Amino acid sequence: MTALSRQWRVRREYTLLKGAAAAAFAVIAFAVSGDTRGMLLCAAAAVLLAGFALRDVLAPVRLAADEGGLTVVTGMARRERVPWPLVEHIRVAANARYGLRWDMLEIETADGLHLFSAHELGTSCVEAAEELFRLRPA
Repeated sequence: MTALSRQWRVRREYTLLKGAAAAAFAVIAFAVSGDTRGMLLCAAAAVLLAGFALRDVLAPVRLAADEGGLTVVTGMARRERVPWPLVEHIRVAANARYGLRWDMLEIETADGLHLFSAHELGTSCVEAAEELFRLRPA
């Protein structure tokens, strides 16, 4: 890492919480084994949460930036390098639904759109966007 580089990663607490919830749903699935629907529902929740926790372990750094460009995680754990000239827009989109409000960091490139939540970045989307603007060459 150089002086002009930054990484944003998933907070460890969220990974542990997802793993604990997956284990709890697995235990509940075993406990309600007499109820087929309940068991399947709990087992599906356990598998889904375990997958999210595994992604956090395999790719904890979701976004990195340096003088050359961005490195973003796509899919389960694949990293894609995006040079700065291919970054078209960086913005924070505010969303509100069902009485909840959250922000998403949107990075639009020539090839697509990369979305990051504050949970994935370990900081607020506004702070991450401001830092990306500072790191981006003029």
